[in-house]
Amino acid sequence: AAVPNVLVPSAILQLEGLCSFLQLSTCPEHLLVRFCGWLLALSPDLSYTSAAVLAEQLFLRRVLSLTQPPSRHLMAALASFCSKYSQPFCRVLVAAVLREPGEGAEQTKLVCELVEECLEPDCVRLVLSQVLELPLSEKLLPVVQAVLGRQEMLPPELFDLLVRTLCHQAPAFAASLNYAKLVTATLTTYQSQVS
Repeated sequence: AAVPNVLVPSAILQLEGLCSFLQLSTCPEHLLVRFCGWLLALSPDLSYTSAAVLAEQLFLRRVLSLTQPPSRHLMAALASFCSKYSQPFCRVLVAAVLREPGEGAEQTKLVCELVEECLEPDCVRLVLSQVLELPLSEKLLPVVQAVLGRQEMLPPELFDLLVRTLCHQAPAFAASLNYAKLVTATLTTYQSQVS
């Protein structure tokens, strides 16, 4: 039988309470790797909502507070978690990083690395759609570049949105080398789709 909707917020609160009790947002990173390994071994898999809560509790504070490249333990935990739960991971963590004001250089590099090395094609497209929902900025240009570097086929509507966004934003990036590289990469990677 379907679980009544009224139980869902309660289950979320319980999971958030458990994460807080276990201090998962601040646990040592080598333990985080082991915890993620344990999560991946669970059967059945976590629900989308549970995975989203865990993505937030385990990683969000750590990633948003980065001032230097992430440790190998943190990268291993992130890669491990998003190998199985990449959709909720992208909708919670990547979306928060993209929306964060300011330069966020380490966060941007982290998202680029995840796009280049960890995410499945459907999540690469999800990241691009999340970027294109925001006003384009110098911070976001490397993320789009990382997406294009994957050379994934984009659905026509997403490709059209990318091209329209690049055209519309051109005056604001007249002096941007990153923007010029991005336009060149778009024309090179998707030359058959560009008219």
